[in-house]
Amino acid sequence: MTLRKTTSLTTLLSFILLLITSIILYVTPQGKIALWANWEMLGLGKEEWGALHTNLGILFIAAGLLHTVLNWKPITAYMKNKAQQMKVFTGDFNLALGITLFSAVFTIFKWQPVHSIQVLNEHLKNASAEKYGEPPYGHAEASPLRSFCKKTGIDPDAALEKLNAAGLTGISADATVGDIAKNNGMTPQQVYSLIQTPSSSGEMPAEPGSGLGRRTVGEICESYGLDTAAMIEGLKSKGIETDAESKIKEIADATGRDPHDIYGLMFELR
Repeated sequence: MTLRKTTSLTTLLSFILLLITSIILYVTPQGKIALWANWEMLGLGKEEWGALHTNLGILFIAAGLLHTVLNWKPITAYMKNKAQQMKVFTGDFNLALGITLFSAVFTIFKWQPVHSIQVLNEHLKNASAEKYGEPPYGHAEASPLRSFCKKTGIDPDAALEKLNAAGLTGISADATVGDIAKNNGMTPQQVYSLIQTPSSSGEMPAEPGSGLGRRTVGEICESYGLDTAAMIEGLKSKGIETDAESKIKEIADATGRDPHDIYGLMFELR
């Protein structure tokens, strides 16, 4: 057993596991959706996979640095010419530098073919959102039922009645949506589906429902009886050019904002 061999093998094994966690995190839903749907793979949720990826990354870096120190002599040999003179910018070094810069620059400027990796990742995230549903707002699963209903325009008493009628246990206005789901072997999304009903007044809730980014300005206005033309003019006065067919995510991307910010402006203009 030698330090050099142990270091090399640790570097290799941590790299392999880091590669696995990278692939898994690449295909997982966004954090808010993973929590909302109790997403798991191989018995671990996204937070556990993220923690594993971070710690393996630290181990890989530490082992890699030690591996570099222990193998410094052969590494420097790679940067010597045929006369055994030190020359940093050798053909091999230049090629390695070019590959690295190619990846970095094409990523920063969103140039193809490198950008296709991000495009595929976004496609996978959107597919997950459609499959599992989106929370009405961030960390909605951590909200007490009373607060959750208030933010989503649902009558708390009616929600409790529906949950009781469905035979759920551990229900109270002060229990969080996540706890209610956990106590009944459900996901927060499934609990929401049981109680999801537009407010009786038809008023626009302070927090948007799931799938906000895919909804258009016209659809939101129609849902809450708002004047679409007046809303478009109101958004225009806020410096946002749009129309009834524009999706909230498209507007957010075009203006450098979050979809919830656009909804917030619409809520103010209602």
